[in-house]
Amino acid sequence: MHRENQTESPSPLSVCDSVPVNLSLVVPVYNEAESIDLFVDRIRQLFEEEKAVSLEVVFVNDGSNDNTLDILLACQKAHLFVKIVDLSRNFGKEAALTAGLHFAEGEVVVPIDVDLQDPPELVLDMLAKWREGYEVVLARRSNRESDTWAKRTSANLFYRIHNSISDTKLPENVGDFRLMDRKVVNALLELPEAHRFMKGLFAWVGFRTCHVDYVRSPRVAGATKFNGWKLWNFAMEGVTSFSTYLLRIWTYLGALISFVAFLFAIFIIMRVFIQGVDVPGYASLMVAVTFFGGLQLIGIGILGEYLGRTYIESKRRPPFVVRQVYKTKE
Repeated sequence: MHRENQTESPSPLSVCDSVPVNLSLVVPVYNEAESIDLFVDRIRQLFEEEKAVSLEVVFVNDGSNDNTLDILLACQKAHLFVKIVDLSRNFGKEAALTAGLHFAEGEVVVPIDVDLQDPPELVLDMLAKWREGYEVVLARRSNRESDTWAKRTSANLFYRIHNSISDTKLPENVGDFRLMDRKVVNALLELPEAHRFMKGLFAWVGFRTCHVDYVRSPRVAGATKFNGWKLWNFAMEGVTSFSTYLLRIWTYLGALISFVAFLFAIFIIMRVFIQGVDVPGYASLMVAVTFFGGLQLIGIGILGEYLGRTYIESKRRPPFVVRQVYKTKE
């Protein structure tokens, strides 16, 4: 189902595969009642034979309004490895993921979706890479055939635009599914942003990184919570969080338009004085006014995006609020 690959030469550091490891899986859930039991059964079957792995599964209930929490509580009674972080409302996946990282106690942490599109079996390959000395192991999709054409195209376009204008490069076809050493998680938790674009933060902290390739499967149950509008806002969050290029480009565009307007003004003046041609009528004037007025509004809108994010960050509100944490009583 998958093949390993790497972006760097293996580190000389290596640890025996039998060395015990405390592993935390971080699983944000929002109205995923249909998927939870399937996910827990798959995880249990996978790790019950792995004696060297001490497992913790941190479910973050992101304000679900179905019976997700009830199912999680039932799973916790049956499985000691389940921990539940119940947020006070729906804060969004980025905030829920941050909450999961905050409460995960393992020396190795792996965010993973509950819909099983990301195969849990790949975690064992990630652990093998971690034992070689890598601190971050990315799960990279070798193809996106499970996605629609529109989603594949928009995703590729986003990565190209983001990586061309930002100093922090995002690895293409890599989502939140990755292994992180405890030192990486601690570095992420020190970052103070309230609006968190996690893919960018994962890339920004760095550390010794490799990747393993895999083929993403269809969802086992339920439906995606993302739509076109949410994906657009997510892309805007990513671009404005890690680049000021959009602000800079309007400076260059304004200078270029002013220069062209200056040349056009000279042309009109020379034609009036030399050829005696009257200034053209109101039609061309209205086109110019509406065109440049639209450009100005776009520029103000982009400026507002950055200013709004600055305003929100200045309030220093936490990215999430926890209603209750349910831990297994041993």
